[in-house]
Amino acid sequence: MQNIYKIVIVALFLSLCHISIAQVSNDIQKREAAYYEIVDVPIPNDVILEVGGLSLTDDDKLGVSTRRGDVWIIDKPYSKNPVYKRFAHGLHEPLGLAYKDNGFYLSQRGELTRLEDRNKDGIADLYKTVYSWPISGNYHEYSYGPRIMDNGDMLVTLNLGWTNRGVSLVKWRGWLVKITPEGEMTPIATGLRSPAGYTISPEGDVFYAENQGDWVGSGRMTHLEKGDFAGNPEGLRWTDDPKSPIKGLKFEDIEKESGLTLYEYAKKVPQIKVPAVWFPHTILGISTSDILYDTVGGAFGPFEGQMFVGDQGHSKIMRVFMEKVNGVYQGAAFGFREGFSSGILRMIWGSDNSMFVGMTSRGWASTGKADYGLQRLKWTGKMPFEIKSMKAQPDGFLVEFTKPVNKKMAADILSYKLTTFNYLYHLTYGSPIIDQQPAMVHNAEVSEDGMSVKLTVHGMRLGYIHQLEIPTLKSTTGELLLHNTGYYTLNEVPGGVLKSMSMNDMKPSGKAVDQPKRVNKMPESWNGKVDKQIVIGTVPGLKYDVDELVVAKGSKIELTLDNNDDMLHNVVLTKTGEETPTKVGEMAMNLGLDGPDLNYVPDSDMVLYHTGIVGPEESEKIYFEAPTEPGTYWIVCTFPGHYLTMKAKFIVK
Repeated sequence: MQNIYKIVIVALFLSLCHISIAQVSNDIQKREAAYYEIVDVPIPNDVILEVGGLSLTDDDKLGVSTRRGDVWIIDKPYSKNPVYKRFAHGLHEPLGLAYKDNGFYLSQRGELTRLEDRNKDGIADLYKTVYSWPISGNYHEYSYGPRIMDNGDMLVTLNLGWTNRGVSLVKWRGWLVKITPEGEMTPIATGLRSPAGYTISPEGDVFYAENQGDWVGSGRMTHLEKGDFAGNPEGLRWTDDPKSPIKGLKFEDIEKESGLTLYEYAKKVPQIKVPAVWFPHTILGISTSDILYDTVGGAFGPFEGQMFVGDQGHSKIMRVFMEKVNGVYQGAAFGFREGFSSGILRMIWGSDNSMFVGMTSRGWASTGKADYGLQRLKWTGKMPFEIKSMKAQPDGFLVEFTKPVNKKMAADILSYKLTTFNYLYHLTYGSPIIDQQPAMVHNAEVSEDGMSVKLTVHGMRLGYIHQLEIPTLKSTTGELLLHNTGYYTLNEVPGGVLKSMSMNDMKPSGKAVDQPKRVNKMPESWNGKVDKQIVIGTVPGLKYDVDELVVAKGSKIELTLDNNDDMLHNVVLTKTGEETPTKVGEMAMNLGLDGPDLNYVPDSDMVLYHTGIVGPEESEKIYFEAPTEPGTYWIVCTFPGHYLTMKAKFIVK
């Protein structure tokens, strides 16, 4: 009976968690719908439209390839009564579609095919093999594309097979390849695992989206150039081929369990191209799919030039701001729109600047419960309050918004929470979040127009994801951010030198420094007795757990700082005067590199007594005699930036 009781309790708990998550998701979907509306494209009952690819024809009809092996052409796809006609059938799971020169190109399992309607009856009568590649028969050997380059050449990506992990059973599986219209193939890059989504930027750069799996700690997006290795070593099996652009690197060269991150391992293997953007697993989706640039000139809202990234498992779209720093692409990922009917696989722009979203879930479960679907995403014209961009600085981030912010709130460092973390690079499927550490927003400088904030940050780390949360910030009209969290992947900083002080550098080095106002041992003259014991704790939001303390003048005090926060703190007792703790805090900020060893306590007459810097879940005792002059003194934390909010009155009577 006891075991049954436990099972019931656990089941109830999981059920309540599921309900809670669903409620949160429904709430954000309702808020998102005010700005971006999801509209169904009707599908006839006898059409199983498991979308594999989307492409518009020259006369604005929508071509749709399906996993069932069909190609449909939809006339009037923007209307309530679209007209479907099957253009081609009998294909082998085409997972892409492109239209050029009055015909379609698509990737089947084993070939790139061109379809043409030569007799103009609306049905393909030419199925032409442009280029074929070997397949082993493994169910996981999907092929994607093509994407057509400006010169007419086509890019195709080839999925790995699957046994108990991703495998390249036949040549060029796990590769990005280029194919000319005449059928000449050139391998471009490898290290790919499941490259369902990839795109060519307006500038001609190629990016691909990856799913969590073996060698892939979480979803990510990578900029690919000829000769790049994106991390999964299976495709390296074919680097001995004369066509391979990668030389001197083999499958056997990659350590299965290095204990390093991909960024760290890239220092050992220069051919590795590290991700430009990470998508934290289960937070920003679980299976990234298509990538679509906002190229509609502001007709879809305030994100022109940015990327939209679909997720098949979570049936949603993310948004990516990308920048190039020192020649390296990197950027930030944000939530954008949830609530699609099935698993998103393909996205393209319609002629009306709405976004067609093609979906399928068969074999790949999704939060959208329909087996397949075709929907359009339309901007309502209403401006959302969002983090528009997040740009790396040598010592922090420049955060831009779509609307002016409340300047008082934006200047408050407590409005921001920053955390850095990473993933392991190893053969194991996926990775837990590792080496998670808090960073500290040291200063927030608001622009004159209120459209941006320059955040000075301690604790930035190259090669890490930087999670920035801004949950309470409001616009000048009182709106909260629609999506209040961004995830910036920091590979480079402008100028090439990271000027953000590390959290370790902010700890004392251990070298002996004489600080007579820090007394950790009870004076012998007290004969083992104190008049008052005081314990001060911490609470979230850079605060002590007391607002004021009252002691008798001249009393012997034992003060303990119990730091139950996840940041570094101290206690500094200062002289009277409301401005005194601020002045002392500002002096501490100016200590520079000497700050850690001085416990961020300036040598000033305004300082009476102090603790050292106390780490998370640590404590320290100090002993002192209360001032003999009654009045309101202050205790303050002088760790850089904390003095603005972390203080309390010390009243002597």
